Amino acid sequence: MYHPYFRGKQFELITIRETAPLLAQKGFVPIIEPVREALGGLERTLKAICDAGGKAIVIVNPYHGDHRESGLSITNLLQQSYLGNDTIVAGILLRSDMTLEEAIACHANHEDHHPVIVHAGFTAPKTLAAHLADKMADMCNVFVEDHAKILYRKHFEDSTRILVRDGFKRQRNADYPEMEEFSDLHITYEEVGMAGFGDFLIVGDVYSESGGPAYAVAIHLTFIDPDKDDVMYIYHFVSETKDTPTDPAGKFGQALAKLIRKLDSGKSKLLETSAIKEFRELHAKGHFPGLGYVKKLSMKHHIETLAAYLG
Repeated sequence: MYHPYFRGKQFELITIRETAPLLAQKGFVPIIEPVREALGGLERTLKAICDAGGKAIVIVNPYHGDHRESGLSITNLLQQSYLGNDTIVAGILLRSDMTLEEAIACHANHEDHHPVIVHAGFTAPKTLAAHLADKMADMCNVFVEDHAKILYRKHFEDSTRILVRDGFKRQRNADYPEMEEFSDLHITYEEVGMAGFGDFLIVGDVYSESGGPAYAVAIHLTFIDPDKDDVMYIYHFVSETKDTPTDPAGKFGQALAKLIRKLDSGKSKLLETSAIKEFRELHAKGHFPGLGYVKKLSMKHHIETLAAYLG
């Protein structure tokens, strides 16, 4: 049903490991695009998913990060540890720079791993669908909405189809509004003929190696509004200090104080998830755990919120 799309940085992988039991319980299937050369973190993450009885899709030809030139080490990992295991499947990422021949070859090379095709800019859907026609009924196709509109998706309508929407409108931390709409796909995906939906959580589809100096610190938290047809919205709690790259701890404290005030108002509509409880504990202790950890908490909250809604 729900397919959160993760780039395999440290805190993204930690988020998956820590939520693996919940993901498995709800039938949520993470899509993981490994971006770091070392695969130890990915291996631990896949083990946690399997131990919890869950499933995952691992991109074998990443577009971003250290494996962009060759995903052979990822393929080798799947061959060595997950051959014949249909809980960890190969994801084939089709971008605009991939030819039809390359797409067909990549699919053929991973047929032992129940390949899922992730469409994200590919330009020959009709020909590819014709080539895979006899396999379509047993296939899963994932479409990144910005790159695969209705006519594109129509070529694959005989398969299981998942639509991934980027609900996070990335900008400078200092420029975020207090609140904005995130997505309604969790309630509308069936209306557009999809069997499931996904998103890029509170990170977005834009990839960067590092965030750079934090002139402002922002905490991004999603919530579902029952007064607005259960549409999902996102709060951006931004620090007051925005004009210097120093003192991230102080800026986090400012942003966290805004979050706590909103929670204590009783009008936030934020679900009291385990991640929210941890934000409350950080505020009580006056502790700054680092920006990566803060992002992890926001991602956990997003997953927990959708798990409660879809439960």
